[in-house]
Amino acid sequence: MSAATDLFDLDGRAALVTGASSGLGRHAALVLARAGAKVGLAARRLEPLVELEKQIEAQDGRAIPLRLDVTDRQSVAACVDAAETELGPLSILVNNAGVADTKPAFDVSEADWDRVVDTNLKGAWLVAQEVGRHMARLGHGGSIINLASVLSFSARAQVPAYCASKGGLVSLTKALAVEWARHDIRVNALAPGYIETDLNRDFLSSPGGEDLRQRIPMRRFGQPADLDGALLLLASEASRYISGSVLLVDGGQSAAL
Repeated sequence: MSAATDLFDLDGRAALVTGASSGLGRHAALVLARAGAKVGLAARRLEPLVELEKQIEAQDGRAIPLRLDVTDRQSVAACVDAAETELGPLSILVNNAGVADTKPAFDVSEADWDRVVDTNLKGAWLVAQEVGRHMARLGHGGSIINLASVLSFSARAQVPAYCASKGGLVSLTKALAVEWARHDIRVNALAPGYIETDLNRDFLSSPGGEDLRQRIPMRRFGQPADLDGALLLLASEASRYISGSVLLVDGGQSAAL
């Protein structure tokens, strides 16, 4: 293994991935495990996490399923404690848990707004704060990666709460990076464009999705594997002097807006 490759090696490190039951969170957990990390798989539903744990262990990795409601501080504290007890000191957090609600802004209720913002922004804050406290207390530092979005910087109709929450997450990322640098905690954001998953595949294959694809300079939607390099960069020592940054992986979409 070359010195350059060594920079991306996560062997023996403990990671926590929120929203790991499906989509990009599930994929991120697999990528970290294949790079050598021991992974805490956190989500509200345990069943898909158990299946993912089996898949990782079948590939000679280590993972544990953890029930987590990111909007509940007690649930967050219990999850982080359990992950650290089972896997050792956490040095990587992938703050991925998120939801969206699509409807015209006039029709968004207070409950709709709270559900999205509480999950995407407050939830990311609660988990980052808890993991950051552990990192600072133990003195080993680490990397916190917040999953933002291309819609952190632009807007799309009928997702006002999502746009607001992801824009706020970028600002939170920068604020935490400034404050926690003295603890050797790096805080960055990964901002995907339109990445094809089971959750959005039907829309992306629709006429509306085709119109969207034509506005992406690369003329294609991303695949989860397109995020692998950026994820491993931010999770590993390859990014040891990167903090407060937002890494866009969007096929050039934001540059074209």
